Amino acid sequence: MGTVRRLTRLTVSAWVAATVVFAATESSRLRAGTPAQQLSLPAQVGARIFVDKSLSASGQLACATCHDPAHAYGPSNDLAVQLGGPDMSLPGTRAVPSLRYKDFTQPYADVAVNPDGVSAPGPGGGFTWDGRADTLAAQAQIPLLAPNEMANASPADVVNKLQRSAYADLFRAAFGSDVFSDTAQAFQSALDALQAYQLEDDDFHPYSSKFDLYADNKIGGTLTASEERGREIFDDPNRGNCFACHYAGAAANGSSQLFTDFSFEAISVPRNADIPANADPTYFDMGICSRPDHPLPDSAPFCGMFKTPTLRNVAIRKVFFHNGKMKSLHQVLEFYNTRDTHPELWYPTVNGVVQKFDDLPAQYQANIDPQLPLDGRAAGSPPPMSEQDLVDLEAFLDTLTDADVANQVSSAPAVPALGTNGSAVRTLMLMLLTVGLLSVTRWGASRVGRDPRQLGSTSGGANRPCMVSTRAARSALRTRYVRPGSPPRPGRLA
Repeated sequence: MGTVRRLTRLTVSAWVAATVVFAATESSRLRAGTPAQQLSLPAQVGARIFVDKSLSASGQLACATCHDPAHAYGPSNDLAVQLGGPDMSLPGTRAVPSLRYKDFTQPYADVAVNPDGVSAPGPGGGFTWDGRADTLAAQAQIPLLAPNEMANASPADVVNKLQRSAYADLFRAAFGSDVFSDTAQAFQSALDALQAYQLEDDDFHPYSSKFDLYADNKIGGTLTASEERGREIFDDPNRGNCFACHYAGAAANGSSQLFTDFSFEAISVPRNADIPANADPTYFDMGICSRPDHPLPDSAPFCGMFKTPTLRNVAIRKVFFHNGKMKSLHQVLEFYNTRDTHPELWYPTVNGVVQKFDDLPAQYQANIDPQLPLDGRAAGSPPPMSEQDLVDLEAFLDTLTDADVANQVSSAPAVPALGTNGSAVRTLMLMLLTVGLLSVTRWGASRVGRDPRQLGSTSGGANRPCMVSTRAARSALRTRYVRPGSPPRPGRLA
């Protein structure tokens, strides 16, 4: 049956992929990126900086090296962390996120209003996994100066390279003929240029997925039966409950369909031995409370919390979570489904005891989010989703892939051994047991009422009140580069 199912899905997915690519190509929504002549001068400078490897100490690393445009501005490989430094041998400490769909991110706040209008305020916003950068410009400074990334010794080091670059005259045209006479101003201008590029070029936010066609009632947006079931699971507070954090309703500045509420959650992903820093048993990456401006003990309630990323283009990623522990989307879904019911599949066992939550010190484990599906249910109890639910949910998440990278979606996701410690035989047995238990548990159960947060669910179409076009919102709010000292325009970062 499994083989037949996979072959059937392969055929259907191939047909769907062809339909999506054709429809998206015909749609006015699809763009290969904004032509350079339509970008502001600062954004044109940012485009040049983004691909310039000479701005790194090694001469081998540019922004685009880790944030590859061909991979939705995420990494092209399956390394948990990327290598950098003067000789490209120093490892990072966190997985590289995608740079797509960052344009509506608000500055970080410890107490931020959740866009779903229901969840209690909590930490939200900001850039990087711990939200430490309030703007794209501030985020750009981090890799330029980090010793294990582009490894420039100082802002002056960066400015000297820019002054010698082939686009130095363009830099002067954008920021003033005497811009290089003030090192601090020139460095800030470079950061502003990178921000302008990411905000202005539509390639960073194309909204060209099958889901976008579905939400806008466009040709090519009809969901398959599996994708529709997956959408229902995504919104179901008793199964996937994905929408609780990966919110798709109306949000800041008229945005919607971003599949994140910008909040921070602690879910205690297993420790990743592939990260060299983790060789030190006393080292823990604790998210927000690892930030210099959030010292302990005052920030203890934030320990273990990392930013909720958008799920757009999640199907083409090769590593997942802040530490890159998971290597496939299916594995991620299995983790969410069985972290509590079968923790031995994910965490090490020492002297017969499962070391659950092994990458978060015990004194901070009270911070772990108790929302379903990670609701702390007893080991050995039925998980919230069946294996078919996971297949359908993955099919829906595939629809969030932009048209330019849709060919990278695996057409028939394998069902690997559960967890990081499981065997194929044990996986099969657990799957059969799970299906049986779920059948008994759900038999005769009535459907529950919809959670209020489902006003921001993924349902769309003619009666899709929350599916306001984010592209339309971006057009209304679109702002070119704002020179330092000028007042920021509404709805956009200065």
